Parts: sequence; C-alpha cells; structure tokens
Amino acid sequence: MTFWIRWPLTMLCSIVSVCSAAAPHVPASGAVRAEHLADVVGLARAIDRRIGAGLKDRGVTPAPRADDYEFARRVYLDLTGRIPKTSEVRAFLDDRSPDKRSRLVERLLRSPNYVTHFTYQWRSLLVGNSTNQQVQFLNPQIENWARSRVRDNVPYDRIVRELLTVPVVAGRGMTPTSNSAAVFYQINELKPDMLAAATSRLFLGVKLECAQCHDHPFANWTRKQFWEYTAFFGGIKPQSVVAGVFSPATDNPNVREIAIGDTNKKVQAKFLDGSEPNWKPDVSTRETLAEWMTRPDNPFFARAVANRMWEHFFGVGLVDPVDDFRDENPASHPELVDELAKGFVASNFDLKFLIRAIIATETYQRTSQMTHPTQEDLRSFARMPLKGLTPEQVFDSLATAVGYRGDTGDLTRRFGVQSARNEIQSRFTNPVDRRTEVQTSILQALSLMNGKFVADATSLDRSETLLAVIDSPFMNTKDKLDTLYLAALSRPMRESEASRLLPYVTTGGPSRDSRKALADVFWVLLNSSEFILNH
Repeated sequence: MTFWIRWPLTMLCSIVSVCSAAAPHVPASGAVRAEHLADVVGLARAIDRRIGAGLKDRGVTPAPRADDYEFARRVYLDLTGRIPKTSEVRAFLDDRSPDKRSRLVERLLRSPNYVTHFTYQWRSLLVGNSTNQQVQFLNPQIENWARSRVRDNVPYDRIVRELLTVPVVAGRGMTPTSNSAAVFYQINELKPDMLAAATSRLFLGVKLECAQCHDHPFANWTRKQFWEYTAFFGGIKPQSVVAGVFSPATDNPNVREIAIGDTNKKVQAKFLDGSEPNWKPDVSTRETLAEWMTRPDNPFFARAVANRMWEHFFGVGLVDPVDDFRDENPASHPELVDELAKGFVASNFDLKFLIRAIIATETYQRTSQMTHPTQEDLRSFARMPLKGLTPEQVFDSLATAVGYRGDTGDLTRRFGVQSARNEIQSRFTNPVDRRTEVQTSILQALSLMNGKFVADATSLDRSETLLAVIDSPFMNTKDKLDTLYLAALSRPMRESEASRLLPYVTTGGPSRDSRKALADVFWVLLNSSEFILNH
C-alpha cells in the first residue's frame, strides 16, 4: 500500500500502547540438569535478595510479575533475537505446567535462533557498528568464528584466551568464509595500542585508552600503566607504514616491552593490577596475559562479563556504562556484581548458567509497566526497563510477524530480503549503544513506515500472515484482529482497542473494504512503539 493510503490511518496509532498486566506467580526454577539446578536457583535467589534489599532501603515498591504474553515476547527477543510466532505464543499460553517458563527458556537455549542471536552479540561486541567497508567485509569471518563457540557453549574464559593468543598472520586468508579469531586483530589495525584499549574495555570493563596520552582525568590509571599493558601486544608489527585492516604483519611472541607513544622511553609489560608477570620460557607474552586475565581471582574479568550479561537482559548495567569500572563510577548494587561474578566463576565460566540464573529471577520477570511512582529510576530494577531493539531484532521480528518462509536465498529472490535487512540495519543502528535510551528518530520511524519492506509485508498479495488471517473461514473479525495482534505484539487486543478497531474493520475503514482495513491495522501495529521496543 502506498503512503497516501496509509496517512489517514495515523488516528489508529493511538489505539496501540505499551503497557502490561500483572501476572500469576510462576516458579523461577529452570529445567536444567539436576547437578546445576541448585546453583541456578541459588544465584537467582541471591540476585532477588540483593535487589529486594535495595528496593526496601530506598522505599521503592516493586512492580508485579509480567503476564505470560509479556514474558514470552521478552524472552524470545532476549534469547533468540526475534518475537515469537503466533503459534509459539499460543502454545506457551496453553501450557498449564507450573514450570513452563523455565522449560521455554531451556528450549530457546537449545534453538538455532539462540546461536544466531548471540553470534550477532559477539560480532557487535568485537566489531561494533563500524561503517568501514573493509571491516564489514570481514564481518562474516568473525561471525563464523563466534557461531561455533556459541553453538558449542564454549566457556567464556576459553573464548577470551583464544582471542588473546590466536596467531596473527595478517594479510593472508582474510576471506569472509574463514573461521578465525585473528580478524579481531585486523579490525584493530594490528596496532598494539588499539588492541590494548579494545581488550581492556571488552574483557576487563576498563576504559584504559583515556590514559594513552596522559594520566586518566577521572580515574587512577596512568599513562605508564596504559603502555605497560600495551606491551603485551608489542610483538605485533604491521609491515606497512600506514596500518590498515588488510595490512600484512609480523608477530614476535617473545617481545615484552614497548616504547611509550612517540618517545624512545620503553616500559616492560605489567598487569593492570600492578603485579609483575611470572615469565616462563615456553609461554608467549600474549599467553601470559591470557593466563592472568582469565584467572578465577582476576579482580576485573568475571565482574566485567557478569555486568555485560546483566546489561543484555536489563538494558542497563549494574555498572553503567558497562566498560567503565572505576571508583568514581560505582555500581548500583556493588555486592550483586560480586555475587554474579562469584557464581559465574563457580560455573566454570558457563554463559548459559548466568543466563538461566538471571532469567529465573523475580527481578527479570517483572512487568515493564510503571505501577508505582517510586519505580521511575531504572537502576533500582523495580520493573523491567524498556529496551530498544537492535537492527537485527527489528528485521527478524518483522520477518517473523509477516510470515516470511524459506531460506535466505529464497527470501532474497522473492522479497529482496538482504537489501531490506541492510536498509533497516542502517536506519536503526545507533553509534552509541544505549538500549534503555529509547530515542527512535523521526528518520528511523519514517523509514520503517514508508519503506518498501513494510509496505510489501502488509500488502494483501504478499504477506503470508495477512493472507492466512483474512482468508480464514474459521475466524470472525475479533479472532482475526486478535491473531494480527499476536503476530505483531505477541498479545491479543485489549477491550479498549477492540471497541475502536472492531467497528473500523467491520465498516471497512475509508476504503469500505474490510480486507484492506485489516491490512491497515496490521501496518499500524508493525509501526507502533510497542513493536520496536522490548518490554
């Protein structure tokens, strides 16, 4: 449908709102192996105790539990990167077992969509939102490498050790189909200072780059400490005068010193906690760093990843920003950061263990609706913060809602899906990844509303969801509207919405065509704030 047909329908947008109802009690235990169940439940209860104590101290009233519709949509988005299908919502609602939430989590953790979604998370973490075409060329390589690690649930410490110690043979074999962590070094242009800044920020939660040229203005890090840490990467030397993504390089594994910036003064490699490395003749410089970084008693490592995982599910970290651990930026719940890190280390750095424990909490399963004035501060975690969808989540949720089928090649031939994915990703990519700062721009909104992808997705002759609903002889008008709501928003209509939409569809809207009126409603739902938010 063209824009001029859609424009009068903006009056329908006010019918769709983001709110939720309270939910019945659901046990928090996860359907995991018996030897891990107690640890998962134990950590979940510890989380709730810490959050609950904070709420009590601040006089904050916690929000009630999310209902099953809200929980299903949230957990699908968080674990698989897409909204649930209509059939999946109905199956979950029809399940009367008391542990259905934990069993849903287990099923999603075993799904291919979980692997794909967390592969994207790794790519975003390691590559960011770079618009460099050379970096984008290598995106598939980092995805191939990350996919196999997520699929096999490789412990987090092993993943980081592999990243830190992978042989760097730059300029060779750098193709999109390769499967190597070496691309991480290419993305950082094979520069020791860039690698030091990236690894400290990503894996230790420390913005060390602020001390590269002078002592950190807001923390205790000194310029000398920056270069002492950088010395662990001092053996990597780009062979080109101007380093770049595809520059060839040499890698001397035994170099333990580096010159400070453009000076001739050299410093020896030293850990960020101030300790001296215990050098071994058969262990390389980067291997020595990896051993220290991934030690269970490292004061930074487990706390940093636990905080990142918390941010993934709540949109804001206990330490915020997640890569800025310092005394001047305290955690909202310091003891909880330590509790999460301790449990994560005890699980042998099992990311799925941490995921299960967080989702099993009452804190995670609360509604996002503000039910009391004291719940305004997001970092009290009295309610679930609203989270903006990532570009991948926007596209994959649209594809799920409108009923696209077939493999990627088939989709590309039928709907130009790859170009549509790229277009949506470019419109919804924010260089500053702050998911709780919901600031969908006018350009983003108009791009989605007036783009070819959504127009095709809600056209009567192209949308499988619309065709299935409109042509169904077994559904009345209310059933059809409820189904469209389930497809787009993972919930049925509310009474206030039905009282306005039923007459609209029955009379056929401006076109006096009930089929087009249903398509109009579907278009409004897909363009609502409720659709592009995780709540």
